Amino acid sequence: MPTDGFGEVAERLRRSTVLVQAGGRGSGSGVIWDGDGLIVTNAHVTGGPNAQVQLWDGRKFEARIQSRDPLLDLAALRISANDLPAMNSGDSSRLRPGELAIAVGNPLGFVGALTTGIIHAVGPLRGFGPRTWVQADVRLAPGNSGGPLADARGRVIGINTMVTGRLALAIPSNAVDQFLFAGPRNAWLGATLHPVRVPRENTHTFGLVILEVEPGSPAANASLMPGDILLGTEGNPFRSIADLARSLEAYGPHLLRLEFLRGHYSRVRRVAVQIGEPAAGRSSVAA
Repeated sequence: MPTDGFGEVAERLRRSTVLVQAGGRGSGSGVIWDGDGLIVTNAHVTGGPNAQVQLWDGRKFEARIQSRDPLLDLAALRISANDLPAMNSGDSSRLRPGELAIAVGNPLGFVGALTTGIIHAVGPLRGFGPRTWVQADVRLAPGNSGGPLADARGRVIGINTMVTGRLALAIPSNAVDQFLFAGPRNAWLGATLHPVRVPRENTHTFGLVILEVEPGSPAANASLMPGDILLGTEGNPFRSIADLARSLEAYGPHLLRLEFLRGHYSRVRRVAVQIGEPAAGRSSVAA
């Protein structure tokens, strides 16, 4: 594989990677998706309607959250700036195991840190449902979330999101393009989720642990809390995050009855969450 001009590729990637800060949540990374101020990052990096973005040259901008999807873990930010060094998006469906992968981000406060590895696989990962991930053996740390995973030519092939075992998982660039084209979802829970395996009764159950609950959201109104693990809906267990997405996207406002764990694994709790416009006089509280 040709690596001529790798230094130039790395420098372009650094210039197109930003530092994202949202309140007291620490910091993450983001990608300049177009030169007119569109920034892509992870939903779990952002919170509330605004964030602050710092460019490679030190300039800082207040960013508006243009759209946010906690289920996909993607967010689109907009800053008032032009002629920015935007990244080129690659076709993640054409990736093959063994190709060079380059990750850039701001781990542990080190701005513009770069690490390399190879693509391990592109597709679903056992225990994470049917969703497709770009899986690479690049080294990531807190602060890399939302930054680019690129190929040897500097084309973005994914948005770095999490680490499992020895592999970094990135949201494929084609999924990012679909998110930007489709815009935000109408069905909104208001919680940032992460897939987990829950040991229960000598077996393992798929669950979605709540990392954050947005104030005023349906999840907050239902008294769901960070650390709660969503198991399913009324006897229908979740097998992937897509199962929750389908439950949220039922037609019109509706009550979503969730089963979840809190504190320990022996007692299953239940709660009714109002999705969409609430019905008059109705409220729901976690059991």
